[in-house]
Amino acid sequence: MKIGILGTGHIGKTLVRKLSAAGHDVKVANSRGPDTIAADVLSTGAHAVTAPEAVADVDVVILSIPLNRLPEVAPLITSVPAETVVIDTSNYYPGRDGRIDAIEAGQVESLWVAEQLGRPIVKAWNAIGSDSFAKKGKPAGSADRIALPVAADSERDRKVGMALVEDTGLDAFDAGTLAESWRQQPGAPCYCTDLTREEMAAALAAADRARLPRRRDLAVAAIIERVGDSTTNPDAEYGVRLTRALFM
Repeated sequence: MKIGILGTGHIGKTLVRKLSAAGHDVKVANSRGPDTIAADVLSTGAHAVTAPEAVADVDVVILSIPLNRLPEVAPLITSVPAETVVIDTSNYYPGRDGRIDAIEAGQVESLWVAEQLGRPIVKAWNAIGSDSFAKKGKPAGSADRIALPVAADSERDRKVGMALVEDTGLDAFDAGTLAESWRQQPGAPCYCTDLTREEMAAALAAADRARLPRRRDLAVAAIIERVGDSTTNPDAEYGVRLTRALFM
């Protein structure tokens, strides 16, 4: 597939490396320009381009930028053909994103994103820590392969997202529609807990929507205490231990 990725942060750079290594034709852009994209991000064959170039003539666009910046790229996404699959990896963290009243009032994060972009999306790669994503991918069929939920309203788009998740070394789990994607938001039992496919269904079913914000905020506070800020992601060993203790 021809894939355009916007964002080279914790998740974005691993997406670039893994999807290009899997044989996809990957273009990547960030907010600072192609010359600022490190060589190691491009080491498996991706091409650094401008943001408009990244979303042009591709089968899939992946948005791997902070949730509060998604409205900024909406004008770019309006130029993308309707048949192009748009995948979002973001999560809402009010300490980083600022307070978003609609989400605070109960709107599902993915539905807010789709509303900002003015088109359907797929929600994927939002429920794994960046260290686990970079280091723990395994071949299909591995007994302890990490599974990730993938949600979308379009069955076709969800299948595309699931296929790409598989190409990044993870088992894709059909999580249904965007309206149900709150079950994979921060604070939920499946969020960054490195579950297998066999464990995923029960974790999604066990999610308690009312408890997600407090659990999310407790995890953020614990991470800040450990690493000193809210932008440095913890290593997988600590991160998974913390989220399993708080979310499951």
